[in-house]
Amino acid sequence: MVKIELHRVSGDFHLEAVNENGNALQMDASPKIGGTDKGLRPMQLLLAALGGCSTMDVVSILKKQRQELKDIKITITGEREQDEVPALYTEVHVHFKLYGQLDKDKVEKAVSLSVEKYCSVAKTLEATAEVTYSFEIIDA
Repeated sequence: MVKIELHRVSGDFHLEAVNENGNALQMDASPKIGGTDKGLRPMQLLLAALGGCSTMDVVSILKKQRQELKDIKITITGEREQDEVPALYTEVHVHFKLYGQLDKDKVEKAVSLSVEKYCSVAKTLEATAEVTYSFEIIDA
């Protein structure tokens, strides 16, 4: 079972979430509603979780394919419903920048397997959003 505990750090909305291993992250709300921007907003965390989940998959798959990945950087963008409560994501795009002398077909397979099959966060988001992805290889 996963267990996360939250406590207020300061102000109305500045929170810290801690898992059972003591790892922590900060959350906060927009100043528009009384937050102080001292942490990621919850919906931003969802995109960060997608990036983390898919990156871990891609790295793992590339290792199994014996590809020597030097570095990886991910950019995730998301569009949310306008004037809706709750305002769910309708479109999410993940762009992978992979560094190294990598086989394009193997990278394409790793990225597609991650986003389309293995990443639990991507599968969760698919209920309301079109999740797309792209990648580029930068020879390092």
